[in-house]
Amino acid sequence: GDITYHGPGQLVGYPILQLADHSNGEMANVAEYVHSLESLLIDTLTALGLAGAARIDGCSGVWMGAGTDSPRKIAAIGVKVSRGRTMHGFALNVDPDMAMFANIVACGIADKGVTSCAAEGLNVTMQEVVQELLVQSAGRWASDSVDFCHAVWRIPHNDVDLSPFSRGEGPGEAIRFSANAPEKAPSGTSVRLTGRLAEAGVTMGLAITERKPEWMRAQVRLDADVLRLRKSLRSAELVTVCEEAGCPNLSECWSSGTATFMLCGDRCTRACGFCLVDTQRPLPLDTDEPGRVAAAAARGGLSYVVLTMVARDDLADGGASQVAATIAACRAAVGGVRVEALVSDFKGDEASIQTVIDARPDVFNHNIETVLRLQRAIRPSASYARSLAVLSQAKEHGCTTKSGFVAGMGESDAEVRQTLIDLANIGVDIVTIGQYLRPTSNHVPVERWWTPEQFHSWKEFGERELGMSHVESSPL
Repeated sequence: GDITYHGPGQLVGYPILQLADHSNGEMANVAEYVHSLESLLIDTLTALGLAGAARIDGCSGVWMGAGTDSPRKIAAIGVKVSRGRTMHGFALNVDPDMAMFANIVACGIADKGVTSCAAEGLNVTMQEVVQELLVQSAGRWASDSVDFCHAVWRIPHNDVDLSPFSRGEGPGEAIRFSANAPEKAPSGTSVRLTGRLAEAGVTMGLAITERKPEWMRAQVRLDADVLRLRKSLRSAELVTVCEEAGCPNLSECWSSGTATFMLCGDRCTRACGFCLVDTQRPLPLDTDEPGRVAAAAARGGLSYVVLTMVARDDLADGGASQVAATIAACRAAVGGVRVEALVSDFKGDEASIQTVIDARPDVFNHNIETVLRLQRAIRPSASYARSLAVLSQAKEHGCTTKSGFVAGMGESDAEVRQTLIDLANIGVDIVTIGQYLRPTSNHVPVERWWTPEQFHSWKEFGERELGMSHVESSPL
């Protein structure tokens, strides 16, 4: 009973529900919740065509052969309830390697066996089981409309969901556009990245030499203001994400005196498939960086400072203290300045996230980057749920929250809208959506060019239907 087994072919579900509150006299009945989980699984199996699934008094879970000489557990339940909130859940054996159970005493019950849907003669796919369980869950627990959003149906079992934090393939070849370019050109995208994209259902991309539509042509302004700002940044030895990420709007923003300072150096410990930032081994933190950023903000007379950062998974706090120190330095140097902090997920470490929250940025920004289905393919060292948790923590502490993502990497219109729903559900105030541009041949191909009209429809959906404060949605 001290060891459990989870593996391929097993459906593991963690329902998150708020049970009745103890404080108002309504006892959160954990036994009743476990009973409801058992009923959910029994009803799901019955609907799929497996008769005979039942309970056994005194033994949690769902059993086959109850009341016979050979009872067999097909689904195990292990839950915890804290402050009325459910945690953990169930494991339903669809078609796992049953030999693995010979290595343990499942649930500490030595005199009863273990079985699976396949062993009981039910031939169903994992997708079919999940779909039926979702329908049954909605009917049992939902009081309103329900949103279903699938991630990736993975076939191989020889990889991990979150890849190790590692450097990428390097910068690749810069993209050149020519009217006489061949219809197709080598993409240069790594086999690993291409495989992850295919697993997520993205198998086609635009030719690397295909010219951008007219609405994607940003005006370049190399005026005196742009050159002056560049000189000021160079003299202060500061880095901007505008340059490091190859932003097409650089000259437009710099011409108006706007730039985003990048903290913790210019080398990232991750290798997201869409990002141009350097992935060489990072250098030690520069302790003078917060002061130099603050001095640059003061020299420029900035009333609004935007800070971002590279992911620094090599640091104990992920660079959170550097961000907090820079916020404090900017406020000390420029009276009344407002500061927006666009931060990494700090590997989900709550203490590191709290360090930035406690610095009270005027806007706490963390980008979710893409839709759920493409997360593992595009940003394998991060996760959709973790990003939502980061934003949720900031919102719970009273921060104005902001997030953003790019479109054009293989997502659907419905998935974009679902992402907006997920962000709205945790109270995110501001969202930005832009068109993905492939920075080099080693990066994720552009799957499509979304039109300005489509971007506008997402803005309308977020603001009018979901009630978000502001959705900035445009190709550029």
